[in-house]
Amino acid sequence: MPEIELSAGPIDYQDTGGTGPVLVFAHGLPMNETQWRKVVPLLDGYRCVLPTLPLGGHRRPMNRDADLSHRGVARLLGEFIERLDLEEVTLVLNDWGGGQFLVSEEQGRRVARMVLVACEAFDNFPPGPAKAMAHVCRVPGGVRLLTRLMRIPSFRHNRNGYGGMSLRGIPDEIMDDWFTPATRSKAIRRDFAKFATSAPDRATLLAWSEQLRDFDRPVLVVWATEDRLMPREHGPRLAELYPQGRLLEITDSSTLVPEDQPEQLAEALTDFLTTTGAKPHRRAG
Repeated sequence: MPEIELSAGPIDYQDTGGTGPVLVFAHGLPMNETQWRKVVPLLDGYRCVLPTLPLGGHRRPMNRDADLSHRGVARLLGEFIERLDLEEVTLVLNDWGGGQFLVSEEQGRRVARMVLVACEAFDNFPPGPAKAMAHVCRVPGGVRLLTRLMRIPSFRHNRNGYGGMSLRGIPDEIMDDWFTPATRSKAIRRDFAKFATSAPDRATLLAWSEQLRDFDRPVLVVWATEDRLMPREHGPRLAELYPQGRLLEITDSSTLVPEDQPEQLAEALTDFLTTTGAKPHRRAG
C-alpha cells in the first residue's frame, strides 16, 4: 500500500488509478479503507482514492503534536488531496462527518462535489451512543480498555455500539483489522483518544455548519432509514443547508450504508456523478 508523509505524519492509502474522475473516500472511527470494500469495485471508470486517516484505525502513529481535531483531520485530508495533486475531487464521507469542514478551508477549492452518507452533522459530534465512548477515551488507559472490550463478542456486536452500525453485521475479520492498530500501539491509542475527545461545544459546531452554506457545488445527501446514530431529520436538513443539495433515503440500512446496501449506494453515486459532470471513463471494448 502506498504511503505519503504529511505534516502530521505518514498516511497510507489505496488508489485504483486510471483517468476517470477522482473520488476520495473518508471513513469512520476507528475504521480504514475496508469500510468501502464493497462499493469501490462497483465504480468502474472512476479513480477511487482511499486514505487511511488518523482516526484510530491507522497503522502508523502521527507526530505527537499533530492536530487530530475534527477540523485538523479535515485540513489533513485537504493536504493529502493537494500533495497527490488531485483536482475536481468528489469527496465521499460516511460515519465521520468532519470532512465537510474542508470546504470552508482554502484547500476546499479542489472539492467539486460531495456525497454525505449517513454521517455526523450539525451538533451530532460524536453521535449519541458514541458519546459514552468519548468519555471512556478521556480516562487514562480508556482506549486500551475499549480495545480489550471489543474482543468480547457481546460487547462488539451490541446494538447500542458498533453492532448497531450495520443491519447485516460487520464481519469479525473487518472489525479486527480496524481495532488491531490501537491494540498494538500506545502511540496510536494516543491518536485515537486525541481524535475521539476533540469535538468542540455545540455552539461552535453549529457555527461551523452555517459556514457550509457557502459551498455552492453539488452535494448528494444519502441517509439510512434505520440508522441508530445519525438522526433521521438531519438528512433533509443537510440537503437544505447546501445550495445545491439533494436528498436520497435508502431503506433497510443503518449507518454503514456501504456495508448494508453497497449496490444501491454505488448506483446512487454513479447517477449523481454522471448528472453533475463527472461521467465515468470506461475502457472501450
